[in-house]
Amino acid sequence: MISAVLVICATVFILGTTIALWRAPDALTRINLMGPTVGVALPLLVLAHLFSDPFDWHNLVRALLAIAGLWIVAAVSSFYIARSVHEV
Repeated sequence: MISAVLVICATVFILGTTIALWRAPDALTRINLMGPTVGVALPLLVLAHLFSDPFDWHNLVRALLAIAGLWIVAAVSSFYIARSVHEV
């Protein structure tokens, strides 16, 4: 039940981001609009997968590492994408 609620919440975030991306006027705005999906929706999907299986410490550590890695990669990639948009 918990994983279904998390998946539905993540789907709402992804749908909202998709609609906002269609309406965004420029590339820099589109970069900023990916934040809710990368920062919230994808970790919710990882947690939903964690709750769908029986509890195991190994899976908990893997989920936490996946979320931390996702946030680190997203921060670095958005920095470089923003630099390329501004042609620095």
